Amino acid sequence: MPQLTLLRAEQEAAFPPTSQALDDPDGLLAIGGQLTVDWLLCAYRQGIFPWFSEGDPIMWWAPAPRMVLSPGKAHIGRTLRKHFKKQKLSITANSAFKEVIDYCSDESLREEGTWITEDMKAAYCELHRLGWAHSIEVYQEDQLVGGLYGIGIAPLFYGESMFSLVSNASKYAFITLSQWAESAGLQLIDCQLYNPYLESLGADLISREVFEALLPKSESRLSLSVAQDLTGYLEAAMNKGQDEQL
Repeated sequence: MPQLTLLRAEQEAAFPPTSQALDDPDGLLAIGGQLTVDWLLCAYRQGIFPWFSEGDPIMWWAPAPRMVLSPGKAHIGRTLRKHFKKQKLSITANSAFKEVIDYCSDESLREEGTWITEDMKAAYCELHRLGWAHSIEVYQEDQLVGGLYGIGIAPLFYGESMFSLVSNASKYAFITLSQWAESAGLQLIDCQLYNPYLESLGADLISREVFEALLPKSESRLSLSVAQDLTGYLEAAMNKGQDEQL
């Protein structure tokens, strides 16, 4: 029977094999360690991510099966296409990372509450400063109305969270990411856990073995620059597959 691993904060960043993750709760692998750059990069390269609530110890997860999206495969329904045609949107990368993660952690926008603690925000802002964490922003008339953030270690993007202040804003961010990831040659967008909302956008479940075969072999940053304009990727996605149904 798998045993939960306790990690000491002072030890070198290292995790047990993901095959040791518990079945109940699904994917819980280890407790402890630190939310430093070394620990986080080590975790993500192995398909492991932190997830815990305020006041809890750091918990590391590697659930199976894994929710993922193949780049370029985001589903775009007919209703969303019609909605898009009425909008004046611009999409950027890395223009407002702190604002995006703040919105993602805003409990008033999340029915299930938030797991993005202040320590988590500080850790991911540091990853962003070093070029490992990225945000995608959706602007409507120069107002930030939606977005997402995650970790990029080529050839994967590990999605963490997204938000909307107006209808469909997070969908536009997700679709833009999908289209950009395809053009950049990424292998996969990790969505972590099953979510019906993500399933409606084209994400699917794959086995741990298939997922881990696609994990990064080295630490390489993605080519997403600060304030990069991604609007064209959303437009390209919306203009292809016009016959898709809702």
